[in-house]
Amino acid sequence: MKPRHVLSAMLLASCSTAEQPRGAARIPADSTGTALAVTPYDPSRDLGGLFVDAQMMSIYPDSKTLVDATPKRDPQQIADAYLAEKTKANFSLKNFMKREFAAPTSPNVAASDAVQRTMEEHIADLWPVLTRQADVNDPRSSLLPLPKAYIVPGGRFREVYYWDSYFTMLGLIESGRTEQMGQMLDNFAHLVRTVGHIPNGNRTYYLSRSQPPYFAAMVGRYAQATDSLKGAAYLEAMEAEHRFWMDGADTLRPGSAYRRVVRLADGSVLNRYWDDRPEPRPESFKEDFTTAQTLPEAQRELFYRNVRAAAESGWDFSSRWMRNPQSLVSLETTALVPVDLNSLLYHTERTIAALRRVRNAKGDDDVAERFEELAEARKAAILRNMWDAGSGFFYDVRWSRGERVTDRPTMAAAAPLYFGIATAEQAAQVVARLRTDFLKPGGFTTTLIASGQQWDAPNGWPPLQWVAMEGARRYGHAELANTARARWLALNRKVYKATGKLTEKYDVWDLSKRAGGGEYPTQDGFGWTNGVALTLSRQQQK
Repeated sequence: MKPRHVLSAMLLASCSTAEQPRGAARIPADSTGTALAVTPYDPSRDLGGLFVDAQMMSIYPDSKTLVDATPKRDPQQIADAYLAEKTKANFSLKNFMKREFAAPTSPNVAASDAVQRTMEEHIADLWPVLTRQADVNDPRSSLLPLPKAYIVPGGRFREVYYWDSYFTMLGLIESGRTEQMGQMLDNFAHLVRTVGHIPNGNRTYYLSRSQPPYFAAMVGRYAQATDSLKGAAYLEAMEAEHRFWMDGADTLRPGSAYRRVVRLADGSVLNRYWDDRPEPRPESFKEDFTTAQTLPEAQRELFYRNVRAAAESGWDFSSRWMRNPQSLVSLETTALVPVDLNSLLYHTERTIAALRRVRNAKGDDDVAERFEELAEARKAAILRNMWDAGSGFFYDVRWSRGERVTDRPTMAAAAPLYFGIATAEQAAQVVARLRTDFLKPGGFTTTLIASGQQWDAPNGWPPLQWVAMEGARRYGHAELANTARARWLALNRKVYKATGKLTEKYDVWDLSKRAGGGEYPTQDGFGWTNGVALTLSRQQQK
């Protein structure tokens, strides 16, 4: 075995940060909106060889623990102390880390007494438990400080998460907590102003990627629950986020791509997932690096890019992104144009146009008309390129070839229904396919492939349940929506009764099993599960 200092030098050399492309993430500001005077703490950069050694030796069972831990003194001093001490006799890296870092804490999501407290009462109890108050800027923390209170998912997820928050907000509306919803929107707008986009989560190691862009959908829900003019207050942030996703679109030739935007051979402009840093994810460093070593060196950078792009999708990981469902190294995320991402951006463009017309200030009509045209062009591209009449389903597209990935049907096909893109005939065919292939005893299965990855069969996830149910309902297929709702809620209640908890995902094929797969154990809490379950429960009671 190579000495630790040799190993860390080798790994650092192979994982050096590439120069970021035009439009890459900016340095964040503090909670007042003022740019930070110093570069914020980034563990993978600031700890050098100590970071590599601690991750590769699994000092913490979960790789995310180190990047969330807070140094007790200046990180450079800690890195220097490690270099000075690690060659001494009887040196213990575990003891060194314990001495130099404060381990992160997670929300104390205690099991509820399922006999005394209903599931709905348990969810109400959890809102304050999962709420973080406004952050105080700590230059030794990887946390990007947010100016107002927010809700975290729970478990190992100690920070706000972008697309999770939309589904959590459904529950906030049902609980009459629209003020808290507004605070979270203020935080996201703050991130757009200070970072240039909404990151995966408010951590420095998430700055190079985003997540499914639900911000406009959140604003739309908030406007419906409160007042349309309150929604219009977020127009600047919504349009800035749209520019982030569309960066480079004006310069693309047919059949080419730049960052998150692609131009198909027919001239259609659509989007894909991306990440600006082709290297191991700091929060999963050992997992990514070890997997990459099975590839020739020339292929590793693309693997890292695809791993990170899959993390931006929120579906990390799934056979949806893999050429070979049994091999993570076959990820091809950046080669795909996802149907749900483009449905979301269609909705973003429509929402911006609608709120511009609501505000009705000077110039708003012209901007609204431009976004309406963008939305219609995107809708036409989705229907032309992603709909497969032969199988009656929507699919992702390999953009370089223009081919639909028809061998990988997934629940993403429900997104064009949820956002009103599908025709009535298309919706009826998708609903029929969801009923026959995807509906299982506990709700909708994510895919039809059991790869061992968590975004595959037999797992069902709250956001996909909601999108599919409400997509079906939007087109008049209430029977399927109600059947799926009853099965999903019954599964939620069954697990709650047995454990006193709600979890992030469920096994919808075998109701006697706990969901699994992926890089970490199933987490309790859980923000989006709570939001979707509470909203569906209230629907059922009406």
